[in-house]
Amino acid sequence: MVAILILLAFAAFMAFFMPMEPRVKPAEEKSPKYKAQMKKLWQVAQTSMKEHKPSRAEKALLTILKFDEKNAAAYNRLGILYAKSKKFDEAVECFEIAQSLDNNPASIHNAGLIYLEIGAYEKAEMAFLQAISLEGDVPARFMALAKAEEKLGNTKKAIEALENAYELDPNIATLRQILAIYEASGDTEAATATTARIEEQVIKDNTARLKRARKAAMNKTAVGKASSKVTTSVPAARTAPKTPIKRSARVAMNTPARTTTKSPTIRRRVAAGRPSSTRQKRI
Repeated sequence: MVAILILLAFAAFMAFFMPMEPRVKPAEEKSPKYKAQMKKLWQVAQTSMKEHKPSRAEKALLTILKFDEKNAAAYNRLGILYAKSKKFDEAVECFEIAQSLDNNPASIHNAGLIYLEIGAYEKAEMAFLQAISLEGDVPARFMALAKAEEKLGNTKKAIEALENAYELDPNIATLRQILAIYEASGDTEAATATTARIEEQVIKDNTARLKRARKAAMNKTAVGKASSKVTTSVPAARTAPKTPIKRSARVAMNTPARTTTKSPTIRRRVAAGRPSSTRQKRI
């Protein structure tokens, strides 16, 4: 009895102070048939979205998620499909699930766009800031954030976001958005300075465009010169003098040439080691 109590006490000690590590089941290898089926479903979904067949695309994506419920890419694509169909609640739910499965800045950014569309500007701001913290080198992230800040009345933050976008990708469209904010807020001095920046950017863009055109023309000319040099001259065929042909030459011309190709009959003869029984007649 005492021994049993000791064993129970030892078992309790091991259970509480040295718990057994849970066995982790190894990931099951997917069969080739399963992989082929999933690939086919993805192709159907992508083709249907390109051909503007949302019902077929939705069915394919839902089938993918039925077999692979942790497929963040499928949730993200399904969210885009719902967003195009103006089903914003379903789209936000898909993007949030995709974000929980894979902290992808694209899913967070897409959710922010939906929040911006339905007027949830604070949630949009938070989503864009989170996407920027994960991927801060994409101008579109800052452009979207600027829209959210402008809707919230944060003019200074909106301009700051646009300046960040311009720094990543200098273009006139971003400067014009900055100019529009300054003009709407009545900041004449800043609007004048931004107009000057736009004119400078126009000159830079035109100069860069001319350089690209000249470079393309020079490359085209160089290719044309190189192709003109690579020409092969074929010498003219010499005409043989008309001399009388001797009788022996005529006989040689009328005699069929011997071929080195062995016919099946010749192969059999070579294998047998016996010469031909017939002789060739003289011409």
